Amino acid sequence: MAATQNVRVEIFDQVYHLRVKDSSDAEQIEKAAQYVDTKIRAVAANTRDVDSLRLAVLAALHIADELKALESRYEEVVASVERRSNALGRLLDDEIAS
Repeated sequence: MAATQNVRVEIFDQVYHLRVKDSSDAEQIEKAAQYVDTKIRAVAANTRDVDSLRLAVLAALHIADELKALESRYEEVVASVERRSNALGRLLDDEIAS
């Protein structure tokens, strides 16, 4: 059984104790918690709503929107790389054949 590590994070003044597999997971969780905290605080600064659940949901929507935009951009980049790779492959095939 793999050893686990306890990680303490704070999001919007709430403390959470989490278990992770190793120190790299702990570092990733700490970065993610800091990011979520930043997003919730940004939403809170731009709204009069003080309900932490509503703030968390709005922050989650912002994060999901960012994720979807990045996924879309990633798909565009992959398609571009595939097109260029295929074009280069055809050029190489033509050179080898001639």
